[in-house]
Amino acid sequence: MDIHASLTALCLESGPSGREGEVARKAADLLRPLVDEVWTDRFGNVVGLRRCGKPKAKRVVLDAHLDEVGLLITGSEDGFLRFRSVGGVDPRMLPNREVTLLTDPPTFGLVAVLPPHVQKAGDSDKSIPLSDLYIDAGLTQEEGEKLVGTFAVPRGSLRAHLNQVVSAKALDDRAGFVTLLRTAELLKETKLDVDLYLMGSSREETNGGGALVGAFALRPHCFVAVDVTHARTPDGPKEETFPAGKGPTIGIGPNIARWMSDRFLAKAKDLDLSWSPEVMAGNTGTNAWRVQTAREGIATAVLSLPLKYMHSPVETLDLTDLEASASLLVAFVKDLAAEGGEFLVD
Repeated sequence: MDIHASLTALCLESGPSGREGEVARKAADLLRPLVDEVWTDRFGNVVGLRRCGKPKAKRVVLDAHLDEVGLLITGSEDGFLRFRSVGGVDPRMLPNREVTLLTDPPTFGLVAVLPPHVQKAGDSDKSIPLSDLYIDAGLTQEEGEKLVGTFAVPRGSLRAHLNQVVSAKALDDRAGFVTLLRTAELLKETKLDVDLYLMGSSREETNGGGALVGAFALRPHCFVAVDVTHARTPDGPKEETFPAGKGPTIGIGPNIARWMSDRFLAKAKDLDLSWSPEVMAGNTGTNAWRVQTAREGIATAVLSLPLKYMHSPVETLDLTDLEASASLLVAFVKDLAAEGGEFLVD
């Protein structure tokens, strides 16, 4: 598969939390050639199933969320649109930003900002609160009022940089879903001893409900959340960030089943694969946190791709980390029932 093309296709689609329909359809199209069956459930999750052919096979879910952070129109003042955030939007990155309003057909606007000529002294040194920002889409007041309840997302496409680095909106977590696609491709000719479910989940950025209800329905014996974590930058705290281009991070902590993290660590060693430990002392901020308490409890793990500038329109990723993550997932899944049978309890 062409990883760059798959990322481009997914990141071009709009899919704020709770409105993932467009990106879900694209994700299903990309997944369909790699698995035996694909469906979309009532909560908007896209699920692909690769059957192993064994009766009463153990079930494994690899999950990556499809939704992105966005905006929701709440009102209009002289045709300028007021809005709130959907998920964790940083207001510092919004001024002068082009956005796509999810009307039918979509329309474009930009987040208005005063030019420096008419700002008050010192205003240019301050971050503007989200409540003071507006979207200018060239609307009348009447037209603006009709858009209350409309979602919006940043406008932009995938951009290629040097050395396998790309940037785009929504790489959190479309990059995770492409990792699942690449994993399925690498496993295409491999005989499995588990039924493998690949899930593109909804609403992670707001409440994690997609993965929760998806896991409840699929009843997996174990669940891997494939997400992003913070890549190292000069201004970032070293103890909370991880080097880009040096492989994925493997979550370690109370949200993660010990046998699963141990298996990831062992397989990374077998592959001579670079990786970083990510100590997660409490809530991991991923779908694994809620899924672990679905039904009678589900064993969970977290595998993350280092990502710069998270929740911005210029999220930046090293594609070598995506490839390494897929290789590690392949090793985790292969012979899982045979090697991890004592842990895969019903």
